[in-house]
Amino acid sequence: MRYPIAIEPGTDTRAFGVVVPDLPGCFSAGDTLDEAMSGAEEAAAAWIDAALDAGESIPAPSGLEALRTNPEYAGWMIGVITLDPALLDDTIERVNITLPRRVLRRLDALAQAAGESRSGYIAHLTLEN
Repeated sequence: MRYPIAIEPGTDTRAFGVVVPDLPGCFSAGDTLDEAMSGAEEAAAAWIDAALDAGESIPAPSGLEALRTNPEYAGWMIGVITLDPALLDDTIERVNITLPRRVLRRLDALAQAAGESRSGYIAHLTLEN
């Protein structure tokens, strides 16, 4: 998945700023262009993750031309960030983990107390943090 970004040029005293216009409120900054772009990828991934957790839909990436001709970003550099499509993939995948028996017993007890399956409980704990 490639999202267009607008990059506000930095100076010796001001960091580079990056916005992802398709993801409202998603932005990053960095002292170098590389830092700013890397931060934008992290910010976009976090934005998408939070939106999915909240049950919101994820906007499709717009085209570069629309961003390039947007007067709001006149004088800014235009680029793209690439995000792992797995961010949007809720396909159930079977995994094999190894745990000590005492840990597994405790996990099962906690899952049962929460009214969840072992897998559901692990997923719940992971998404909660």
